[in-house]
Amino acid sequence: MFYTFAFCSLCFCCLVGVFADTDAVKSVLVIEGDSVSLNSSLTEIKAGDRILWTFGTNGPLIAKTNGVNNTIPDNLDKRFRDRLKLDKKTGSLTIMNIRTEDAGVYEVEISNSSSETKHRFTVTVYAPLPIPVISSNSSNCSSPSSSSSCSLLCSVVNVSDATLSWYKGISVLSSISASDLSISLSLPLEIECLDDSYSCVVAYSFTNWTTHLNSELCQTCPDCVFCCHVSEAVTRLVISALVGVAAACIVVYDITSRKVQQETA
Repeated sequence: MFYTFAFCSLCFCCLVGVFADTDAVKSVLVIEGDSVSLNSSLTEIKAGDRILWTFGTNGPLIAKTNGVNNTIPDNLDKRFRDRLKLDKKTGSLTIMNIRTEDAGVYEVEISNSSSETKHRFTVTVYAPLPIPVISSNSSNCSSPSSSSSCSLLCSVVNVSDATLSWYKGISVLSSISASDLSISLSLPLEIECLDDSYSCVVAYSFTNWTTHLNSELCQTCPDCVFCCHVSEAVTRLVISALVGVAAACIVVYDITSRKVQQETA
């Protein structure tokens, strides 16, 4: 048994994409199937402004607005049909249910009677991340060759440009990365003291999926459980001893100080 949850990092839950300025081009990273908004940089369209959106450098017009009328061309490439939305206030463009073929360069031209500016966006569309699956390869305790350790394996299938990692709390124990090709990744982990602080994470640079280890998945042998608690017990014993010594020192010091005061009185 295991539990899973998703969270975003450096992204607005993957609904508006992730923006990173690189000179005059903004890089936008988004998960396939999500919606992404390309910001025109305007807070409000003024009278006389005209906003034109094109796909590809000097590519075909895909949307335009003057703040009053929004226009999606009738002869628009079918790849975008019914999936584009313009904000009448700002001129920003939203691509809904984005697909891998929507990846590429988008350009917005903002012009009026006195000026003209352009902004470009490079949109990269990633396949949805798979949920990491944790399995156990530990042998049964009744086996003569059984080990007191727990052998775990975390796996994901069909990933590209992703990293698979084992964590204990917030500390990374081990990692492996995928190439540009769609492949499967597996990462083993051998532990002796099993608890619920272990997790396996598959991540892009801007989002990830996490599977937390449930200790019921890997039943360690009784002697291993004992060993796991030895260090904790020793630590507590040492702390208790130190506290006792400190208390004794305070009592001795107090008694000695009183005797010295009585002798000098």
